[in-house]
Amino acid sequence: MLECVVNVSEGRRPGVIAALAAAAGADLLDVHSDRHHHRSVLTLAGEGAPRRVARAAVETLDLGGHDGVHPRIGVVDVVPFVPYGDDTTMAEAITARDDFATWAADELGVPCFLYGPERTLPELRRNAFGALPPDRGPARPHPTAGAIAVGARPVLVAYNLWLAEADLDEARRIAAGLRGPAIRALGLAVGDRVQVSCNLIDPASVGPAAVHDRVAAEARIDRAELVGLVPRPVLLAIDADRWAALDLDEDRTIEARVTAGR
Repeated sequence: MLECVVNVSEGRRPGVIAALAAAAGADLLDVHSDRHHHRSVLTLAGEGAPRRVARAAVETLDLGGHDGVHPRIGVVDVVPFVPYGDDTTMAEAITARDDFATWAADELGVPCFLYGPERTLPELRRNAFGALPPDRGPARPHPTAGAIAVGARPVLVAYNLWLAEADLDEARRIAAGLRGPAIRALGLAVGDRVQVSCNLIDPASVGPAAVHDRVAAEARIDRAELVGLVPRPVLLAIDADRWAALDLDEDRTIEARVTAGR
């Protein structure tokens, strides 16, 4: 199966978010929205749903005046294709990525930057429209839609840890200490709170429990937040008695949602 985790720059208007989710149809696995990030994460199956969601977002959203604590380059900010299971390869994900980028540039007129084997997403964000020209489409941002980062990557887990004390410097210090081959992390001010926002890019080796414990050793955690879905093997590697405190559940695994949609 190809999973696609589309991040759109809209997290405050429930009706708009519902319409974007409806565009995915039966291929929608999950929606997670955050008004402070002003962002929604739609977990999708296959290659058709990402195109339908992207078209709806470009037709509906305007990056002008957008504010939110999460970095973004477009209304359809990130479109990563993820091979999941033994029947899909990274080569197939790369082909899906390249096909999507060509389609979005040709059909929507939105410039696309590629990430995966060529470069990481952080490298793309740092250099887009500077040292790095678009890989597909116009040389300048779309007037309302900006640009799209289209990727091919292994499965990851997006995981936020909200700190009890609203100390942004502390959150940034903790995030810097977490960063490494298995974790990307930012310390962010979210409203009047702060969070350590993580991408667990090798969740089989460093999963939610491990990163929670590392942060808890540095600061008091108010709550944990899973963004999107988690692979079932990652969940099952954690003592079930901890799932609730870690914001985990069997229903929020990729496998459970795929089975429910069949």
